Amino acid sequence: MIIDLNNKLKIFTTAMLFCIASLSVNAETAKSAQANDKSVAAIKSVDETNAQTTAQTKAQIKAMKITNKSFNCMREMTPVRHFYVDNLLGDIDSTLAAANAPKGAIYPVGSVVQLVPTEVMVKRELGTSPATGDWEFFELAVNEKGSKIAKRGFVDVKNRFGGNCFACHLPAKKNWDFICESGHGCDPIPINHKMTGALQRSDPRCGEEALESGDSMALFKLKAMVTIGLTKKWLAETF
Repeated sequence: MIIDLNNKLKIFTTAMLFCIASLSVNAETAKSAQANDKSVAAIKSVDETNAQTTAQTKAQIKAMKITNKSFNCMREMTPVRHFYVDNLLGDIDSTLAAANAPKGAIYPVGSVVQLVPTEVMVKRELGTSPATGDWEFFELAVNEKGSKIAKRGFVDVKNRFGGNCFACHLPAKKNWDFICESGHGCDPIPINHKMTGALQRSDPRCGEEALESGDSMALFKLKAMVTIGLTKKWLAETF
């Protein structure tokens, strides 16, 4: 009887341990299943968000039609050091982040960079123009009524002095995304910051001029340079 009782106790104990182990395994399996469900849901949510963002970005880019009305008073843009920036898609924060990156950065689509009222560069859709880093260059005619696009393009646009816009920006080191500033690799231009600042502060599209001390003399020098440049160009083409 004692032996039978011991055997029964052993069988009962074994059965209990098996049940406990089964319950533990089932619990872990349930937890694992729940975790997997959460992971799948999280991945699905991220995919849906990315899909929505991509669709929204594509829709914005598709809607980015650049016309005369795309360019207004440059002093209404955001100043960065000696030039101004904007974003035609409204993503000014990303454009500013690129402009202020200490080691340079690729500008986002829609970015507008402008040094003087009559010349603009706009970052177009990825793959639009690999040679120019997807930058499109514009030569504008401006007056108090607004802007008129005189020339636009990628590698062949020339300003009113005959300078090729792309050729000017090409020497900029890759990390600066074709943006010319001191130390970026570009050749120096024949006008200084005082002159470009005077042009910015006298942009006719802005209404009343906001000239500072010395701006009138800077503008006078610029007009003289323009006259001499145009005269030389005329002489070269004529003779």
